[in-house]
Amino acid sequence: MSIFIYICILLTAIYAFLMGLYCIGWWKQRDFELPDDCKPNTKISVIIPARNEEQNIGSSISAILGQDYPPELFEVIVVDDHSTDKTREVILDFQSQNVKYLALSDYLDGRQINSYKKAAITYGITQSTGELIITTDADCFAPSSWLKTIAAFYEAQHPAMIVAPVVYRCSNKILHIFQHLDFMTMQGITAATLALKLGNMCNGANLAFSRAIFEEAGGYTGADNLASGDDYLLMNKIAKMPGQKIAYLKSEAAIMPTQPQQTWQDLLSQRIRWASKSGKYDDKKLTAVLMLVYGFNLAILLLLLAGFWYLPLMKVFCCILPVKILAEYCFLIPVARFYRESKRLWYFPFLQPLHIIYIVLAGFLGFVGKYKWKGRDVR
Repeated sequence: MSIFIYICILLTAIYAFLMGLYCIGWWKQRDFELPDDCKPNTKISVIIPARNEEQNIGSSISAILGQDYPPELFEVIVVDDHSTDKTREVILDFQSQNVKYLALSDYLDGRQINSYKKAAITYGITQSTGELIITTDADCFAPSSWLKTIAAFYEAQHPAMIVAPVVYRCSNKILHIFQHLDFMTMQGITAATLALKLGNMCNGANLAFSRAIFEEAGGYTGADNLASGDDYLLMNKIAKMPGQKIAYLKSEAAIMPTQPQQTWQDLLSQRIRWASKSGKYDDKKLTAVLMLVYGFNLAILLLLLAGFWYLPLMKVFCCILPVKILAEYCFLIPVARFYRESKRLWYFPFLQPLHIIYIVLAGFLGFVGKYKWKGRDVR
């Protein structure tokens, strides 16, 4: 039993050190300010895969069409992934406004695959004309300077890939706040890991890359059998290409708002989907970090459960949990300030027990199980 306690203490020390590193990494990422005289000239293709998104896709397209960006320098390509609602009809209403509708079924021509989103993005890129490809989701609502900020950053630094921030538009429901704090933490870690070179992380809801690099990397070839991971797995391929830079765009003007999941079941399915690609990471640093985070949360949960039968373990739990909360809270303070969400932080300590259970459960099911997403059963 004492060995288990020592392991928990060691994991706590390493985890606290890791969160301290993340604090340094976040501060190392410099804010990017859009120049007042910015006149970008990059042709952009925005690719949106959509499946059963009739409630969101109209607002998403309208937000992009309302960008402070020359209309002749961007196009919106929406790829309909076998929708069974009125997604197609909503998209077609915009076709006269620089919006192109594509049906993924035309591209697949009856083929059965496991990676519909990758196929949708690939199809969209083959039909696009832009130098810079930006992927986003059908439930995202771009701020007015989104395209201009990404283009200005691209023209200033010429990265092969740009990782940009995403945030949930949430209500005061506990479910939404829980997702918001968890996702905001992951977004902060994404920026920090890139600055510290501790691994590659990104989110396909706000991701940009050059067409030339996508083609040179061979697109999703080699990863197109996996249902998830279109963002990370492409990023990992680009990271291995000599001389190619992956940059993080730390700018409030580039923050992409998106919708949280509306039920706990949908949230768990989403996180299982994200966790399912963890076994495919070809990144030793990121794999080590993920194993540490999972092992630490599992150790805390075991301490709590065992503590009901053996009181000394409960005492250890009561000492370790505040250390975890404090380390994460200190990291989240500047991140929440960037997202203008500091007011949500007071919920953070109270949601920690639930968060620990969720990390352990989603990680386990993502590795060994299957999940349902967008009406599909996926392994």
